[in-house]
Amino acid sequence: MFDIYSTHTLLMAVEQVTPVRSFLRDRYFPTNESTDIFSTDDVLVEYKDGKKRLAPFVSPRKGGVTITREGYTTNSYTPPNIAPRRVLTVDELNKKGFGEALYSKLTPEQREGAIIVNDAVELGDLITRREEAMAAETMQNNGCVMRHYADKGDEYEEKEIRFYDEAANPAIYTPTVKWDATGAAIMKDIAAMCRALKRRGLPATDVLCGPEVADVIQNDPDILKKLDIAKLNIGGVDPEELPEGVTKIARLNCSGNLVDVLCYEETYEDDDGSVVSYIKRGKVIVTAPACGRTLYGAVTQLEQSDGRFHTYAARRVPKYVSDANTNVRTITVTARPLMIPNNKNPWIVADVLTAASGD
Repeated sequence: MFDIYSTHTLLMAVEQVTPVRSFLRDRYFPTNESTDIFSTDDVLVEYKDGKKRLAPFVSPRKGGVTITREGYTTNSYTPPNIAPRRVLTVDELNKKGFGEALYSKLTPEQREGAIIVNDAVELGDLITRREEAMAAETMQNNGCVMRHYADKGDEYEEKEIRFYDEAANPAIYTPTVKWDATGAAIMKDIAAMCRALKRRGLPATDVLCGPEVADVIQNDPDILKKLDIAKLNIGGVDPEELPEGVTKIARLNCSGNLVDVLCYEETYEDDDGSVVSYIKRGKVIVTAPACGRTLYGAVTQLEQSDGRFHTYAARRVPKYVSDANTNVRTITVTARPLMIPNNKNPWIVADVLTAASGD
């Protein structure tokens, strides 16, 4: 018999749904289905230190010179547990659902299946926004602080992961003059940030910023002046909206480094209810697509159907539970994501506006 409330059925339904936009996660932290979704609680965090070495000249009689393999950092880490839950009561089953006709002929039993699937999708969207926030924080801070709540309330435990060993984040560039001040050298600063990556053999093609920085770049007199010079292809300011919800406002040739300036204006609601931008005010990130990847740890949960624990290796794992005593049913969707870089410091971050950007 087909059971729409089983974990396997709900899992298939959730995987078929198109998720909310997640530009940062998808462009810079793509997931390899065969290697990045683990069947264990812990995931293997590995990243290299980018270098550019030359092959040695060798005497023909010697035959060859042994080259050691590039070192890399390996650690085992337990990803955070993200598990939003929604409750379904008898009262809600007797009410008209969102988008449902006022005098609908749906019975509470028929309405239940639709509500459960819709709840699973909406909870998955909440997780996607959390993953997008994790991706943004990882790129801007070279690490991520995760708050683990025991239940709805103010008490939580913080866990932090950093992708550097130094006392301070080494992936920071400090411009001599802020970009909104007189004497700013925007293209020079971008070129310096690109060179910092390319010296270690890492690509630099994207300049990520928020709307405040995008306005400064578009109105910078030095950039506008250079764009007006005849027969000098320094770039172009030609706004283009990309499918992921980000706008490419310019393509600039910064001392031979051709970069796309991408403005990301998406926001989310923080834990305290305030609206926050994914890219903090005044922040600029120079990097390239696929600079990292998203790992997923396995989810182990007790199933109501057989009273046994089951482990699932998936991005999203739904769980459906009914309580006959209270006439309450709950749907929980769990994910255990972790964003990691492929190389050490694959991004360079700068605060470029005179006003503080905040944390």
